[in-house]
This record gives sequence, structure tokens and C-alpha cells, in this order.
Amino acid sequence: MKKRLGLIRLSMIVIALLGTGCVQSQRVVVPKEIDLAETSARTASRMFELHCLKAGEKIHRKIQNVEGVRLLRLRGNKLNLSDQYALDDPYGSDLVDKGYIESFLRDFYIVNRIKPDVSGPNSPPRVAYHFVEAIDPVDGKLYRYTGAVDEPWLRNKAYLKGHKQFVLNRISVQSPSARYGVVFNDISTKEDRDYWIAGSSLQIIDIKTNEILAERIGYMYDPGQGNTMGGRAPWIVAANHSCPSFGTRGASSSQAMQTEAFVEKVLIPLN
Repeated sequence: MKKRLGLIRLSMIVIALLGTGCVQSQRVVVPKEIDLAETSARTASRMFELHCLKAGEKIHRKIQNVEGVRLLRLRGNKLNLSDQYALDDPYGSDLVDKGYIESFLRDFYIVNRIKPDVSGPNSPPRVAYHFVEAIDPVDGKLYRYTGAVDEPWLRNKAYLKGHKQFVLNRISVQSPSARYGVVFNDISTKEDRDYWIAGSSLQIIDIKTNEILAERIGYMYDPGQGNTMGGRAPWIVAANHSCPSFGTRGASSSQAMQTEAFVEKVLIPLN
């Protein structure tokens, strides 16, 4: 009888140990991945908050009656949606290719009727400029860009009466005439990008004196740490977590033309 009871007790101990092993296995394997992701997200959030302490706009001097500006860097021909380490300034992401140039031209806003309902410190009147100068990265030549308003309905009755189109024109120039330049730079570190944080510097410069007239420092991060499941675009989501803030929902739409908005606060366009 004692031998039988001993076998039963031994069996119960073995079963208990096996059960404990299973529980421990679950605690080590499954939650470990989740814990790592949560730890990464918490670290990213803390780093982002520290960066935000030095983010914001600093305007040292405003210039009145500016006719045109020089864009010292141009945007690429496509948006960066999920490249973690490309230092192409995801925070300052604006219109791509020629759209970036067009966003600084007055006729672009006249045709597209992009005006804020109420003008204020954070929403300039969107007057924009008469011309833009920039070096074409393809041929290395300096060009002056201007805009024009075309009304095709006047010559083609297939268009509705009053229909307008924006036309971008450019001519090659030997030397720049715009005194004030606009330049953006990605200021992210390797550690920032490890945690899906993007840093941005946008400066307005007096080209003649090298004086920095104004600067905006901005940061954003992806709390999902690069998750692309279901078509998720990390840098688009990151716009919802930014400082200065673009907004907390659908904020990426506010990034378009935000460069010109800041520039117009500093370089007041000529009427």
C-alpha cells in the first residue's frame, strides 16, 4: 500500500513539475517579444519627449517686401513612407519634386485657392512669392521659376467657363538674384532612427551675410516602431506624434506646404 501511495505521489509531483515547466515556457517565449516591443515604444516616447524640449520656432528677424526666394535644397521625387534610416527629413516632408517649388509661387495659390479661413501667427495669408530660384540636381544649372495662370476655357469650349490651371515656367540664369535662402536638413542621429524618431531643421538664411534669420526644429516618432502590417506607413503615422505638432489625427495632410507657411512668417512677400 505504501509503495502504491509513493508511486501516486511521485506521479503527482512529476505532473506538477511538467505543468510548471509549461507555464514558465509561456512566460519566457510569448510575452518576451511583446515586452521588447513595449520597452522599445516606451524608450522612443521618452527620447521624443526630451527632444521636444528643444523643438520649436525661433524667429530672429523678419524681412518685409520679399519678391523671391532661393531654395538651397529641393525635395526628392517620392515620399518616404517607411524607410527607417533614410536621412531625408520625414518631419519636414512636403510636396515632392516640382510641387515643392510650386508651393512658393503666388499663382499656385491663386489657382488652387488655398487660403486659411483666418490668418494669424500660425496661418500666414499664403501670398507667396513672384519667383523662386534653385539649382536643378539633374543638370546642375541654376533656374528661375515663375508661375502663370492659364484659362483654357477661353480657347477651348470643352472646359467649363472660368476654369483655371497653374503653369510652371523656368529660365536658366547665370547668377542668383534672391538674397534669402531656405534650407532643410535632417538632424536625426543613428540612435534616433533606431527608435523611429526623425529630427528636422528648417532655416531661413540671409545669403549675403550668412545670418540665420529664423529656424524651426521639429521631431516626430512612430509609436508602432516601424510596424507595416495592414499597409501601415510608419512615417505617415509619426506625423500624429510630432512637435511642433501637425495634429494628432490625419496630421500628415498638414505637412504639405508647411515649409512655405513657416517661410512666409519670416520673409513677408511683396504685394
